[in-house]
Amino acid sequence: MLKKCMGDPSFIIPTEGIEIKDSLSYEEIPVHILDRQVRKLRTTEVASVKVLWRNQFVENATWEAKEDMKKRYPHHFESEESVDQGTNFLLSAL
Repeated sequence: MLKKCMGDPSFIIPTEGIEIKDSLSYEEIPVHILDRQVRKLRTTEVASVKVLWRNQFVENATWEAKEDMKKRYPHHFESEESVDQGTNFLLSAL
């Protein structure tokens, strides 16, 4: 049996900018990296980044492995590498 449902207009996502494929699917593209963290396991450390995806709200951002994201989307990590190189330069100058 179906029940009457009142829709919430805040959950409506505009579809003009979404490229929908013939299989009615689309690829999510990361827009911004919101946060970074390193989790310590027993013997290893796992670096993670919190990613804001296109057509999603900040509340729906997900934690992804940093190395995987770096391989797939290296342009999001270019500024981080330049900061690391600058730090290495300063340390070598001392």
